[in-house]
Amino acid sequence: MDQITFHYDTVLSDVHMLLPNARHLMTHLNHVGQPVFITKFKILSDPERNDDSESKKDGEKDRNVFQGKDGEEGGNGNLEPFLDEDGDLNITHRPRKTPTEGSSRDMACPIILKQSSTELELEDENTKEEADECFKDIIRIEHTMATPLEDVGKQVWRGAFLLADFILSEPVMFRGATVLELGAGTGLTSIVMATVAKTVYCTDVGDDLLSMSKRNVTLNRHMMEPAGGEVRVRQLDWLKNDLCTDADVDFSWTEEEVADIYDNTSFIIAADVCYDDDLTDGLFRTLYRLCSNFTHTCTIFISLEKRMNFTLRHMDISCEAYDHFSQCLSQIQDLVDGRCSFSVEKLPCNFAQFFLYERIEHLELWKVTATPLPSVQIRSDAELRPS
Repeated sequence: MDQITFHYDTVLSDVHMLLPNARHLMTHLNHVGQPVFITKFKILSDPERNDDSESKKDGEKDRNVFQGKDGEEGGNGNLEPFLDEDGDLNITHRPRKTPTEGSSRDMACPIILKQSSTELELEDENTKEEADECFKDIIRIEHTMATPLEDVGKQVWRGAFLLADFILSEPVMFRGATVLELGAGTGLTSIVMATVAKTVYCTDVGDDLLSMSKRNVTLNRHMMEPAGGEVRVRQLDWLKNDLCTDADVDFSWTEEEVADIYDNTSFIIAADVCYDDDLTDGLFRTLYRLCSNFTHTCTIFISLEKRMNFTLRHMDISCEAYDHFSQCLSQIQDLVDGRCSFSVEKLPCNFAQFFLYERIEHLELWKVTATPLPSVQIRSDAELRPS
């Protein structure tokens, strides 16, 4: 295989580097020459989540333990640490534990299966392995790694896991609902949502990305079919003012689906999509255009990771993308146009963790509630809703 070159604008999700329970299986190259992988993500059972919590607690306890002069352990500040002959602190490291048989904490090992220029054949790939491992608690996601900024939707990000955790923690809230995901990327969160919701519209832009999302939906039918959920992959560009209903265009909308969106959407979700100011503006314009034409209250959940960077302009650590997102939240909350009102609330992220990833403190979940004003008759939006 040709050597992969990393450019200055290449970005790589921490999920792919730090995930402890994934097997990254390279299957083929996509249309733009990027290696495509399939990774298996396990939804943790109650005992596994408890074991993971206990292991974290044990790890924190071990880091606070000093070894005394006689070799005993203790957390007492009166015990003196070991010093070497030069007087330097001699730290005893815990031995690495080898994964036990049947453990869910296997090491992540990229495995190259094959390289080809053809589309992935879903029914033929790893047939025997799928028969053994394709259980109800395994989600398989096709994705790329180390992409340019414009292709980050082809990667899996921590914000998607945070939102998926929230969905699985509140199944009653979403049960039987019609849900619209904006900037769905690989479709992971839409797939998780379809395990409880009735209809999920998984939307993004770009035929290559949408094709990937559709393949992921097909790969995970076993997750959605028992609950009766359905995922429909459709194109929705925040920078455009219309929904394409041309039947000759891939991933276009039917008029019935457009009507369904406006009449029945109870929730709109978006995961880790606010990394560019222009796209963030487009996101909030789209939210406004949609919600101001609903005749019912709609709840919006936005997850994101607050990414800190050192900038020469400020000569300090800053997070300009997050600052712009916060400004957009304030503007939509203060918006007064006689059509609908928006309320904004930051939710605590102390709900259960169903996936293995690092839930860092910079992960946030926001709730925006859009309520139509009863004194105004909602008119059709010609920009988004075709006549």
